[in-house]
Amino acid sequence: MYDAGDHMKFGFPMAFTATVLSWAILEYGDQMDGAGQLEPARSSLKWITDYLVNSHPTANVLYVQVGNAKVDHGCWNRPEDMKEARPLTQVNASYPGSDVAAETSAALASAYLVFKSTDATYSSLLLKHAVQLFQFADKYREVYSISIPDVQTYYNSTGYGDELLWAASWLYHATGEATYIDYVTGENGEDFANWGSPTWFSWDNKLPGAQVLLSRISFFGSKEVSNSDALDKYRKTAEAVMCGLIPKSSSATSSRTENGLIWVSEWNALQHPVASAFLAVVYSDYMLTSRTNKLSCDGDNFKALDLREFAITQANYVLGNNPMKMSYLVGFGDKYPEYVHHRGASVPGDESPGCKDGFKWLDSDDPNPNVATGALVGGPFLNESYVDSRNNSMQGEPTTYNSAFIVGLLSGLVATSSVVQSFA
Repeated sequence: MYDAGDHMKFGFPMAFTATVLSWAILEYGDQMDGAGQLEPARSSLKWITDYLVNSHPTANVLYVQVGNAKVDHGCWNRPEDMKEARPLTQVNASYPGSDVAAETSAALASAYLVFKSTDATYSSLLLKHAVQLFQFADKYREVYSISIPDVQTYYNSTGYGDELLWAASWLYHATGEATYIDYVTGENGEDFANWGSPTWFSWDNKLPGAQVLLSRISFFGSKEVSNSDALDKYRKTAEAVMCGLIPKSSSATSSRTENGLIWVSEWNALQHPVASAFLAVVYSDYMLTSRTNKLSCDGDNFKALDLREFAITQANYVLGNNPMKMSYLVGFGDKYPEYVHHRGASVPGDESPGCKDGFKWLDSDDPNPNVATGALVGGPFLNESYVDSRNNSMQGEPTTYNSAFIVGLLSGLVATSSVVQSFA
């Protein structure tokens, strides 16, 4: 349940992890099942949703952080050996956090769809909390990092409108209730959707995800819903996102490395290319299943295959087709990061250091004794170099949401294409 290489529990990115993992399971559960990974994926998801449900004790209270980041980062030891104080941080009606509450709503609404065919009681519980959290987020509007300035250092939110639209989109898929479509297509859409302006999908910006998710309704929904002019604006903006990703498009983004990796941020550089590639695979499958023959990008026409080929280039880069000739997915291939910035991976299992004496393993020249298999590290610099050092948290720290993205991306690429099925 820890966010990355530390022992903090940050609710905002963890909820997003759950939403993306749910979406991956819903779209590509059959592929996961064929690889023997569906049950592990569901189990990982339930681990998170159990925690999120317990973090929501009453309608207008949500615990969003466990631990003090300054104290936590002053220690280097195994999670089993933590002795430092673990204070709780909450949002409530007096100190609201629409962004984190809405993201948690999205996580539980999407997970409801995952579990409803296998555990009706549990899924109903998830939906109950999702609805309450959305109402809380919508009624008491504020950015959680304004209400609680202490969280700004690590997961400072830039707004809550995208999370409200994202949560409402998932609640529509979960319930079929028209009120949620009205929510995203009415005044809130006008205020927050930023139609026509493509952006990057990330833990802080859910708009591209909402645009693709709402395009699903445009592609496959009933006529009385899918013919909405506002929904068409979401789809056109999703198309603009896709056009920006295709290298040969006249509107292709210039935010790439020399060898074609989408590159937006020095910190955790792989979040954006893997997230973008996941959306591209999903959208390409929407096009194929709906027999949509072309994607028009400023007069140039592209096919679903062009999106898929883009996604494959990003996945191949991550898995080793890069100037460093290394896999950024820990445990995959012959060469991957051995000095991942991760406390649990770096401290030997037969040691139990205290808060301070564990730092000798942070500074050790030896590779991590425990391989954090499946962790996706931050990734390369713009010049495509990577420094494999445990002290290099900018490049070498894995995150849970990166892992969710890579699960979705690779699951979507297992087959040459996937027939889109109803979430219902």
